[in-house]
Amino acid sequence: MRKQIKYSGFVLASWLMASMAGGAVAGVAPEAKAVAGQGALAGVASGAQIRLRWELVRNVFTPEAPGGGTHARLILTNLGQQPLPPKGWTLYFNVMDGVATGPLEGNLVLEQVAGNLFRIRPTPGFAGVPAGQTLNIAYYHPDLVIKLAKAPIGPYLVYDAAPDVGQAIADYELLPVTRPEQLDKGSSGAKPVVTAQDTYRRNANADWMPAAALPPVFPTPQHLQMGAGRLRLAALPAIVAPAALKTEAAFARSLFPANLPAGGAGSPALRLSVGTVPGSTSPEAYALTIKAGSGIDIVGNSAAGVAYGLQSLRDLLPLPGAASIELPELAITDAPRFEYRGFQLDVGRNFHTKQTVFKLLDLMARYKLNKFHFHLTEDEGWRLEIAGLPELTSIGAVRGHSAKPGVRLQPAYGSGPDPSDASGSGYYTRADYIEILRYAAARHIDVIPEIEMPGHARAAVKAMEARYLRLKAAGKADAAKYLLNDLADKSVYKSAQLYTDHVINPGLESSFTFIDHVIGEVAAMHKEAGVALHTIHVGGDELPGGAWEQSPASRAVMQKKKLETTSELWDYFYDRVDAILRKRGLYASGWEELAARGTKLNGEHKLIPNPHFTQRGFSAYVWNNTEGAEDFAYRLANAGYDIVLAPVTKMYMDMAYNANPDEPGVNWGDYVELDTVYDFIPLDYLKNANPPLAGKDRLTDYGKRRIRGLEATLFTETVRTPERIDYLVMPRLLAMAERSWAPDPAWVTETDAAKAAALHRTAWSGFVNTLSQRVLPRLDLEHAGVDYRIAPPGLMLDGGKVLVNHVLPGIAMRYTSDGSEPNTNSKPVSGPISDKGPIKVAAFDRNGRMGKVSRIDNP
Repeated sequence: MRKQIKYSGFVLASWLMASMAGGAVAGVAPEAKAVAGQGALAGVASGAQIRLRWELVRNVFTPEAPGGGTHARLILTNLGQQPLPPKGWTLYFNVMDGVATGPLEGNLVLEQVAGNLFRIRPTPGFAGVPAGQTLNIAYYHPDLVIKLAKAPIGPYLVYDAAPDVGQAIADYELLPVTRPEQLDKGSSGAKPVVTAQDTYRRNANADWMPAAALPPVFPTPQHLQMGAGRLRLAALPAIVAPAALKTEAAFARSLFPANLPAGGAGSPALRLSVGTVPGSTSPEAYALTIKAGSGIDIVGNSAAGVAYGLQSLRDLLPLPGAASIELPELAITDAPRFEYRGFQLDVGRNFHTKQTVFKLLDLMARYKLNKFHFHLTEDEGWRLEIAGLPELTSIGAVRGHSAKPGVRLQPAYGSGPDPSDASGSGYYTRADYIEILRYAAARHIDVIPEIEMPGHARAAVKAMEARYLRLKAAGKADAAKYLLNDLADKSVYKSAQLYTDHVINPGLESSFTFIDHVIGEVAAMHKEAGVALHTIHVGGDELPGGAWEQSPASRAVMQKKKLETTSELWDYFYDRVDAILRKRGLYASGWEELAARGTKLNGEHKLIPNPHFTQRGFSAYVWNNTEGAEDFAYRLANAGYDIVLAPVTKMYMDMAYNANPDEPGVNWGDYVELDTVYDFIPLDYLKNANPPLAGKDRLTDYGKRRIRGLEATLFTETVRTPERIDYLVMPRLLAMAERSWAPDPAWVTETDAAKAAALHRTAWSGFVNTLSQRVLPRLDLEHAGVDYRIAPPGLMLDGGKVLVNHVLPGIAMRYTSDGSEPNTNSKPVSGPISDKGPIKVAAFDRNGRMGKVSRIDNP
């Protein structure tokens, strides 16, 4: 994706003809097919073909909105034979952060349906769009549009004559954002676009290093002593392991080339055992010894330690394709810095398959991560089958257009009208989830399921409301058994995702009946899988102000329990949730708000540790290190909460790498480059804050003991494919793996600024060279299927020549000077480029996959 983004869907003409001919159209409700089949659309849109373009017209700044807003337009062209009529149709689409609603020029109106679903429809006086003509629909974003992720997505048409039929607009593109008035940031403080020259200067902070100067194992081990000799393997080593390590023994065999012959008598052995690793009490510690005369020994404090030793052995093997296998003599004693080294995948906003989860688990195991935070439920999707509550998946796991309430969830994040859309709809069956649990356990990864509550729960709320209405209509006495929303609630609120109907109500006993049932079923699946469950992540984030305040059910509970504020009602809610977990031997995990209390200081909003839960053993995942809350994780730890650090400005993988409009990802927290993650100092991240921070709390010695570890987080508003996961996660996940496993590098503790800078340069150079020479090439040559981001090269003019560098020193780069795009046959970059003209340069992986192109003109 460089200049335009295309979204797939049905072409209107073919879709309508198939519908009216009675043809089967995948994912369309039977009632919708029947309406179309009766000819209700005949003469309205037969032959209609709509082309739609989105254009950012300009950014504007006013005294009332100094942060800026954006004028944009949709360019609708009727390519068909029939006019788009003056009435009787509606154009739907999703917009992540919302737009200004109300009347538009040309007798149109822009309306919010719910959440991020909006629509445009004609009003009296609209003239229609004749065949071959174009309609410009101008509208306004009240916030500055910097990323294309904020543009409309997933557009579709609905005709009044067939209100249940949504017709996706296939021919839709976002036009490039390159003009000065489009890129203007005014005085908003927003970061400018990143040029090839900016990239060159940033890349210049690292030096190329020879392979012999690099640590041979990644992440960096605690202790490594090199020997003088080498162990040559002409055949598969004899693998010696007890029955308890059969999984690790099978993994050990898979590390060696399939064509390596079986070893005979006298061949070196690979011995695996669980024992005592000197100097470490961590159950994940291991010792790896390679000797030319006696072979390979891996001892772990547990099977997990043995598995990590094998991952280090993999690093020591030559890259695939080598003519021979030689291993250096060495001794490694290693253990992780943090016991929690996590990755979170959100499958609620956009669904991702079991196979994608397996690939991520393999990637985690390779780099010694051990906690898979599985974000299974959201406003836009419930993704886990729960016995006894089929509506959670028959309604809550399906997105698509419907004129009737309670049929399915509305389209979101570009999923469009079709309920068979693979990203909008989908869930894991009980068998799927159990298979995922076992797959993770075999790789020594704990799965931490997340059931979002009380906010971010629209999928569950709507599913249980539909269940209630269905059973009530059938005269069932227990229809309200699992109802989650007070139908008499008049509370006024709006979530960060623009919902006004997505909160579980603590005033209903049925809410706790539902939570108890779901947690019981999740625990049962873990038991059936034979996989221990210690905690469930119970959400807690972003409850909007105003929720519950006008709910009769909540008010009744507050009166009964003598609760004065909804903050106390929050405590009541999580008291109940905690009790549900504890009766099953589980502890509560949740986002930081679980451990926070909102208050005011000098009239300003301030978060403080909630004293109500400090002794409960709650584990708080702290994402908020934004302005004003930079030290909140430390304050919670100092107050006694167990903390997982997941700061948005450092560890959120859904954040874009930079401010360039077409760079994938979002930017509400910050931009996160590879070095942003690498430079994170877990126990003192205020030290290298830029600009420096004053008056913030640091970790006490007691607080340091409450930091469990780190988590890289991927929310999936913009992530509809496995390829996009790879792009956003890799190679940034490698920097997170280094920070969570290895001790602090020397530059962290050096007090002399000049010495610290020199140490940082050496360490950073070692890291990026390790990635470029060993870690990423191994993924390429093993054909692991990881489409990691290949960053654009840096370019700089110097005396009539073009200097070229890359964040991954030594990566192959090729260029053109005739205006064409580089490819694998283009000239290789071997030094400064003397060619004149438009110089375009791209980097390539070991399989010839090309990254983003950089350009500079050399006159």
